[in-house]
Amino acid sequence: MGLLSLDTSYPLLGAALLALVAWKLVKLFSTPRNSCLRDLPAPPPASWLYGNSKQIFEDDVAVVQEAWARKYGHVFKYKGFLSVSLVPHDVLYTTDVRALNHVLGHSNDFQKPGIVRNNLASLLGEGLLVVEGEQHRQQRRIMNPAFGPAQIRELTEIFVEKAIQASKLACHLLRDVWSAHISKMGESTPINVSRGLSDMTFDVIGLAGFNYTFDNLDPQHKPSELNEAFKIIFARASSRPSIFPILRRFVPFFSQILKLSSLERQRIIAFGVMKRIGMQLVKEKKDEVLKATAAEKLQSRDLLTLLIKANMDPSIPESHRLSDEDVLAQVPTFLVAGHETTSNATAWALFALSQAPEVQQKLREEIMNIPTENPSMDELSELPYLDAVVRETMRVHAPVPVTVRIATKDDVIPLHTPFTDVHGKIHDSVSVSEGTYIDIPILAVNRSKALWGEDAFEFKLRRSRLPERWESIPPDAHTIPGVWGNMMSFLGGPRACIGYRFSVIEMKALIFTLVRAFEFELAVPASRICAARAAVQRPRIRDEDEKGNQLPMLLKPYKPL
Repeated sequence: MGLLSLDTSYPLLGAALLALVAWKLVKLFSTPRNSCLRDLPAPPPASWLYGNSKQIFEDDVAVVQEAWARKYGHVFKYKGFLSVSLVPHDVLYTTDVRALNHVLGHSNDFQKPGIVRNNLASLLGEGLLVVEGEQHRQQRRIMNPAFGPAQIRELTEIFVEKAIQASKLACHLLRDVWSAHISKMGESTPINVSRGLSDMTFDVIGLAGFNYTFDNLDPQHKPSELNEAFKIIFARASSRPSIFPILRRFVPFFSQILKLSSLERQRIIAFGVMKRIGMQLVKEKKDEVLKATAAEKLQSRDLLTLLIKANMDPSIPESHRLSDEDVLAQVPTFLVAGHETTSNATAWALFALSQAPEVQQKLREEIMNIPTENPSMDELSELPYLDAVVRETMRVHAPVPVTVRIATKDDVIPLHTPFTDVHGKIHDSVSVSEGTYIDIPILAVNRSKALWGEDAFEFKLRRSRLPERWESIPPDAHTIPGVWGNMMSFLGGPRACIGYRFSVIEMKALIFTLVRAFEFELAVPASRICAARAAVQRPRIRDEDEKGNQLPMLLKPYKPL
């Protein structure tokens, strides 16, 4: 009859499925051997499943890669676990500034990997940190006016007022909260400054970002619905290698199983709350912009209002404007960029100052010479020692220590310094194929001895027989591909951090206020403080991971002589 019987078709179908699986496995396992990186020096993989990833995540940030660089040179590879592949794959690692300039400067050719984007999108939505290509250019074009120097200058008042006593802000302020704690418990009782800074910067970005009051610093204030939603959404953020992405890829119903978990149900509800309140905020601000157009006056100066105003500019074609959903997607981005990075960077600044009392005292002397407790952006920017402290903190304690890119096409990455492959051949470039992962070692470049000198690992402004680090930047450091401060903390190229001015000025305002008010001393040995393994470096006490972020310090109210 021309048709196969069931008895003969089942074996053929089974054989076809086996052939398909075999082809997939051969493709997966042969890819590393056919990699353009096959002749690069490399450490031996520690695991067939995770490659070298667990070695990286079980030690302090950047330490393992820096040890490999000392052994294998400034260009090498390791076995990573950065995709939904069934096997680890080659990852290119280099601290060569020309190579990193090339990768960061060609953002279309080197993008965030899909798995990284998916993880970010699950937390942030399709905002500026997630999207790529034309969608990223469109969002960036609309958002640029809200992050210019003039706009940040106007927002400085919010930053400073939130850190000091200001009657027009109806909430407890960080300085007052800590002062009250000292009055009640005494100077010998440690304060977890990491928690206070987190609450404070969350309040600031709520006000400066979209004029929303979280009131985290007010112990009498019941947490808002939106506040609780964000805490649930960001509770699971982590950068540790996980088997879950593989299960989601190869076991289709696994995502549905995850939705049945209590945490996942909470997150779904939290996203619903965020979208409902967020869309209401967007609607209110659009109405305000429309009314202000006729009256030629706009009262609100928060980032979301400025973004909506830029998006509604008549000169922008309708097809180039962001949808309300795209606008709303920027709100979690504001929170992460303006809250997580700044609060942790400031915590590391206080940690560094506690370990360098002479720097803390010199900084305090500069700050106390300013006659106002409410300095303008220009006044903050004109304090050279404060600027140096912020720069040195961002260099040694970069909030985001590492990121990753994937090649979207075959390319040749040029090098400033040649390397020698495993066969003894010298190369002045690295060939990469489409799908190659590139480790962007932000922290390792920031503290590279080749770029910064032998004391590069130290938080050190005064150097023996040399000018202070930031008075005379080493020539090689000028080649680092960064948008700010001759470092990679805010990255460089088209995807450099759009809000770096926002972060820097907020950090300066915080340090200005707190160092005027308190003397800071670490409450535990410095060796016990390390960085939590996550997308953002958070201070924690070694071997006390279950207690979360911790930076216990002894605060003494400063009393001028």
